Amino acid sequence: MHEMSIAEGIRSVIEDAARAQGFARVTRVRLEIGRFAGVEPQALDFAFDVVMRGSVAEGADLQIIDLPGRAMCFDCAELVEIEHRLDPCPKCGGSRLLPQGGDEMRIKDLEVL
Repeated sequence: MHEMSIAEGIRSVIEDAARAQGFARVTRVRLEIGRFAGVEPQALDFAFDVVMRGSVAEGADLQIIDLPGRAMCFDCAELVEIEHRLDPCPKCGGSRLLPQGGDEMRIKDLEVL
């Protein structure tokens, strides 16, 4: 379950930000996660709750924003959104697609006290 190590990385970022910016509590964490990032949202939610115990983010609400997969189609030269890496182009049906996004993951923002 690599979601546990992802949650530990998030905790580290939050603790560093708390020290640098002087906040005492995080009430909400919003994450942007691309559809191709290989993250299971339910597993990350569980890991987040476990890993945040005893931190400034204990009890914080985790909100996951699902980012679409994107690819450049070599057949129609369009940047398109796709659900799965091997999907055909939704505009022309072509199968020669180069993924251009959807594997990213970042903390969008924190709600703090």
